[in-house]
Amino acid sequence: MSSSENQVRIFDTTLRDGEQSPGASMTLEEKLQIAEILDDMGVDIIEAGFPIASNGDFEAVSEIAKHAKNSVIAGLARAIHADIDRCGEAVKHAEKGRIHTFVSTSPIHLKYQMNKTEDQVIDIITDTVTRSRNLIDDVEWSAMDATRTPIDYLCRCVETAIKCGATTINLPDTVGYATPDEYRKMFQDIIERVPNSDKAIFSVHCHDDLGLAVANSLAGVAGGARQVECTINGLGERAGNAALEEIVMAIRTRGDVLPYSCNVDPKFLTRASKLVSAASGFAVQYNKAIVGKNAFAHESGIHQDGMLKNAETYEIMRPEDVGVKATSLVMGKHSGRHAFKDKLKELGFELGDNALQDAFRRFKDLADRKKHVYDEDIEALVENEIAIAGENTRVLSLTVIAGTGGPQKAILTMDVDGRHETREATGDGPVDATFNAIKAIVPHEATLQLYQVHAVTEGTDAQAEVSVRLESGGRIATGKGADTDTLVASARAYVSAMNKLALRQQQGNPGALQAV
Repeated sequence: MSSSENQVRIFDTTLRDGEQSPGASMTLEEKLQIAEILDDMGVDIIEAGFPIASNGDFEAVSEIAKHAKNSVIAGLARAIHADIDRCGEAVKHAEKGRIHTFVSTSPIHLKYQMNKTEDQVIDIITDTVTRSRNLIDDVEWSAMDATRTPIDYLCRCVETAIKCGATTINLPDTVGYATPDEYRKMFQDIIERVPNSDKAIFSVHCHDDLGLAVANSLAGVAGGARQVECTINGLGERAGNAALEEIVMAIRTRGDVLPYSCNVDPKFLTRASKLVSAASGFAVQYNKAIVGKNAFAHESGIHQDGMLKNAETYEIMRPEDVGVKATSLVMGKHSGRHAFKDKLKELGFELGDNALQDAFRRFKDLADRKKHVYDEDIEALVENEIAIAGENTRVLSLTVIAGTGGPQKAILTMDVDGRHETREATGDGPVDATFNAIKAIVPHEATLQLYQVHAVTEGTDAQAEVSVRLESGGRIATGKGADTDTLVASARAYVSAMNKLALRQQQGNPGALQAV
């Protein structure tokens, strides 16, 4: 096979499928930051959003399309004229734009979700792919729930889509049902049986309901697909999507059995992972492959002995290959702004002047309170700055009175749209009192679904990183906060989640916008 035939295009859908994960909504600024790093790292296609979903989504796709330097910018559209037209309007600003439209093809979807016959769906494909191609040259068509669609009918749908102008055919494992052998064979059969299959690039899009998303994606590539749809950190609906970092490093590490190439520079992977985690409020599990905190950590004596003799005894990748630097304790209260900026760059963060100034001030405050400032402390500090950027409601000060006597009391001052508001509240414990004080300042009906605390580093002076998930009216948002005071971190996380939830409610979100 020629090098071009071995080239695998990486299609990142963090900003679309990833954001559909409950609680993972992102601001426009966060989306622009993520899109910029995806563009810089060599992602071939960025699916920037679902333009019809809301004005906010349309604006995000449009802005990303205007700023992208290298990547194709795609928007998602249901098989509806209004969706397709709105998507075309959003991506027209891109140097390289794409409309990605989809329709269900499996019997269970046709019967219960669409109430359509097979012939009616063929007509829908003909109509909507043709309409998309009249707006733009680059059209991707997806068969939602392809892995539960009879192969004969799937062949018919694919042939129709290509005949009407689709240049990419995506056959997703929408519900994470397939096994690798099944998925590989499906692509082989489709490519062999569809007469015009050579006119399109085939794509995989796998969900992780059975933990097989990455394995299935690579199996699909073995079956002839040359585009992989994935997300940073595997973020996505339900159990998530195939993780981009795992796909990229599998291809780069196991070229002996995966004879493919891709354009993504792996040195950006850790930085991208941190940015997406901070923006979405979804922490990366410690044992996550490639980008987890423990991915290159060794505690076992046998492992440590082997590593000291030769790193290849227990590491199949070098940490620096994915942008991980060795941790050090060189930062402290006497460190200057230039050294702090260099440390941020080493850790994968590049901040604008105002954000750098705010982060440096918080670093100095932290250094006054902590004996040692670890790299993880700085990461938590900056991620917290990213999470609260642009928020209209912030925690200014908090005093809590707690003990066995009870009831616990919290006195809280917040900045609400430029006004300083102070309230006092009691509760069943200091955290409950703190959250009640927030509700007294900003009344709302959201319910607390998750409250989680973990220490960023060791020691009694360690920063606490708190995650809070709120739900209201069927919408969910997650916020994170970090501070050496667990209660302050809790208040910041709660307010961050509250701000995201309010933004999501303002933007609106049609309930039926689930896809591939």
